[in-house]
Amino acid sequence: MASVVKNVLKGIRERGLVNFARELREEGFLNCLTDGNLLQTKIHNIGATLVGVDKFGNKYYQKLEGTQYGRHRWVEYVAKDRYNASQVPPEWHGWLHFITDHTGDELLMLKPKRYGLDHKENFSGEGDEYIYHSKGHTLHPGQRDWTRYQSWQPTKTQ
Repeated sequence: MASVVKNVLKGIRERGLVNFARELREEGFLNCLTDGNLLQTKIHNIGATLVGVDKFGNKYYQKLEGTQYGRHRWVEYVAKDRYNASQVPPEWHGWLHFITDHTGDELLMLKPKRYGLDHKENFSGEGDEYIYHSKGHTLHPGQRDWTRYQSWQPTKTQ
């Protein structure tokens, strides 16, 4: 925690208060107040090396010293409020999960141009138009009318 405060004071001294506040807003630090995962990522970024940025704007970091193996590569998503793993393109997925030591930028240069499909994130679970609803689901547009069934009522014995 002391290193965080020390880096904040150093940043204010170097850039000035107004520029430092603008940079905080642009980098999404204000969103950290409501998102604990983003706060943890931002704290983890201190002292890390920015390895690259993909075509969607996601930033890939690496910190080699003082970290556990397998925890020293990570991604900071461009969409700070809505992120999931399908937003990582395949060329960066290999680097992120230690399949290769080539970064995504290096792999894009090696990739043949004949593979024409671009990566798209998985939208399942994002909005009603992308979610499958069975016929009986309440959000299905052609929902069945279940009122034709009557619930069983036990007979009263006296």
